[in-house]
Amino acid sequence: MSNTQAALAPSKTSTIVAQAAHAEPETLDLRRVAGRIGAEIRGVKLSGSIDAQTFDAIHAALLKHKVLFFRGQQHLDDTEQEAFARRFGETVAHPTVPSVDGSRHLLELDSQHGARANSWHTDVTFTDAYPKISILRAVVIPAYGGDTVWANTAAAYENLPEPLRRVADTLWALHTNAYDYASSHVNADTEQLKRYREVFTSTVYETEHPVVRVHPETGERSLVLGHFVQRLKGLSAGDSAHLLQIFHDHVTRLENTVRWNWTQGDVAIWDNRATQHYAINDYGDAHRVVRRATVHGDVPVSIDGRQSVVLRGAGATLQ
Repeated sequence: MSNTQAALAPSKTSTIVAQAAHAEPETLDLRRVAGRIGAEIRGVKLSGSIDAQTFDAIHAALLKHKVLFFRGQQHLDDTEQEAFARRFGETVAHPTVPSVDGSRHLLELDSQHGARANSWHTDVTFTDAYPKISILRAVVIPAYGGDTVWANTAAAYENLPEPLRRVADTLWALHTNAYDYASSHVNADTEQLKRYREVFTSTVYETEHPVVRVHPETGERSLVLGHFVQRLKGLSAGDSAHLLQIFHDHVTRLENTVRWNWTQGDVAIWDNRATQHYAINDYGDAHRVVRRATVHGDVPVSIDGRQSVVLRGAGATLQ
């Protein structure tokens, strides 16, 4: 089978997705949060030993709704969060930021240490096989503010005007972790931001991704963009900026988004291959801590069957 055929071929999970609408009422107490993205699941206690039927239903719901929310998961600790994440596949550490002490691959995002990613992004797209799934647990939540918003990048692509879809289908973008931190952390302390950037860019990565990728499990097409994008391949800086803004505006249309108001113990799981997200920095000096487990992803494939290419960092090849 050619790369193109493989990219467009239906997968086993596609059948699960097609059946999800029928399976959900029988296996999950699921309530949609927004029209195009997001669902809350009640009555489920997450753990590494969750039964196979419930896990399969969660997996199918995730592929359909892109992001799932679970309240009341205070029983989860770091070990159990990682154990649950491993049900989806191999967990991986962040490529540059150290993991939480005592954990294998858990990333802590602490507002007091500069972790306020208040801009739209898909996690770790500066690498080639960026995470396919992220599981975020609320540890310390401010009394107000600190919501997270997700956008459905598959719905964004599907609802692009046809001429823009044709353009997007041909484009490739350079992603890097050496991006413009100042514009993404407007209210951050200068010294704090400097220290965070030094850690985040301790190794610089550059990867070229197709702007439109084919989801390996659902076959959907989605836009691969966000704040790690530096420019569009083959275009001037000005043309890149204009086109990226147009696509960004379509991704973040309110119809494509869902917003979650956190309480301590909440868990959110999202398909990182079909979403962007934005952690809102509107809680002043209050303390906010969340911990994220990520599941190893797959190298994106364009609609014509070409894979993403690492230019710098782990896995780069000499040209």
